[in-house]
Amino acid sequence: MRTIFVMIKCELGKAYDVAGELVDSIEQVPSVYSISGDFDLMAQFHLPADMDIGRFVNEQVHKVSGIANTKTIICFNAFTSDSGISDA
Repeated sequence: MRTIFVMIKCELGKAYDVAGELVDSIEQVPSVYSISGDFDLMAQFHLPADMDIGRFVNEQVHKVSGIANTKTIICFNAFTSDSGISDA
């Protein structure tokens, strides 16, 4: 399983529509956040390890109406309280 985040800039007035469509139409998205800054939304996706990330973003995310631009962040490790960094 691979995790990616896609930061999304929406057309003016479309952020809620885009967020709703992402959650309703893409099964690999556990959460979509509204954010501040240069982008309007940040969507988290959990993808199978062998899935082509570029193709997924191009064919699944970019087809959502109201998206003006995206920036994809590929995650390597998740550090949590139950699986942090250990020297042992």
